[in-house]
Amino acid sequence: MWESTGPAGQAFGALPSLAAAGALVWAVARPRAALRQRLGRLAHPTTVCAALSLITTSALPTAGFASVWKLVEVAFLLILLTLITRWSPPRELRQALPAAALAVTVWPLVLVPDESFLESIGIATFWLLPAAAAVAAGAHLRRQEARRRRAVAEARSAQRLQLSRDLHDFVAHDISGIVVQAQAARFVAATDLSQAMLALESIEKAGLSALAAMDRTVEMLHGPDAPTTEPLPDISQLGALIANFTSAGATEAHLDLPPAVTEVLSREAGTAAYRIVVEALTNIRRHAPDASRATVAFVPTATTVEIRVTNDRSARAPARRRASRGGLGLPALTEHAQALGGTLSAGPYGDDGWRLTAVLPATPRG
Repeated sequence: MWESTGPAGQAFGALPSLAAAGALVWAVARPRAALRQRLGRLAHPTTVCAALSLITTSALPTAGFASVWKLVEVAFLLILLTLITRWSPPRELRQALPAAALAVTVWPLVLVPDESFLESIGIATFWLLPAAAAVAAGAHLRRQEARRRRAVAEARSAQRLQLSRDLHDFVAHDISGIVVQAQAARFVAATDLSQAMLALESIEKAGLSALAAMDRTVEMLHGPDAPTTEPLPDISQLGALIANFTSAGATEAHLDLPPAVTEVLSREAGTAAYRIVVEALTNIRRHAPDASRATVAFVPTATTVEIRVTNDRSARAPARRRASRGGLGLPALTEHAQALGGTLSAGPYGDDGWRLTAVLPATPRG
């Protein structure tokens, strides 16, 4: 054994502590942008420090000056254990964690060479506790970071879903109106220029409405600090929606909206009702463009408001309507209605017609 009181022994005993301190300085003495990357690369330096610690533990007597270095060394190893558990990849932890924990556990055993096996086990177990606490602290921080990342990912997913719903519910409705008006203008342009001009005006109005919906969607991407835009439309704007739908195609739409409905639907439910009507009218325009009549009726009850959107048979569309290719409209609105405590369904009605039925909860009056 080396003499711990000699200069060479003191330097050798201090080597693991100096190596651990150097690893910590190497990791943290960097710009903030590179700090995470350096902390994630501490596993290999920790393995080296643990190996040096085990070597000095077996080669030097831990008495006097050398035992002081061992305590400093253990403190550094516990810090490194916490950091690598928090930051290092799992593959690199398989070597670094056992080596560092072993170095912290066995260093005091040479102080009691005459103790029994059971006493040695007890001493090792006692010093295993701080190592386990360091690993637990790092694992807790690692779990917190994982939860934060999951929360961010879920928030982003919810935002993307909301954006897709906005684009589908509002922009698709306006675009389908533009297509219908463009088709009508193409047929009447050669014979009735005034009707073609009216169709172009409707196309312009639908295009501006689609741009407004896209602007609102882009504003949502700017985050909560973005300037406030106009609120989402609700049932108070259904009259204009029905009028525009009737003027844009061959289907005459009628709205039955009792005044009491506006008083019992919450703002969120009113917006959902508007989306439901938009989706129903868009599907009529896509799948039953020759239907002669469509009816949008709101039926209030004591606790709910029922929305019925019905169209008669289309001359061109098949008896059973095909699902839209996007698959985002009715399924997404069904989920939204269920989240509000309501229901939504759609299916054939009458003589090859179609009906969409939604039930939304009514807000109790005070």
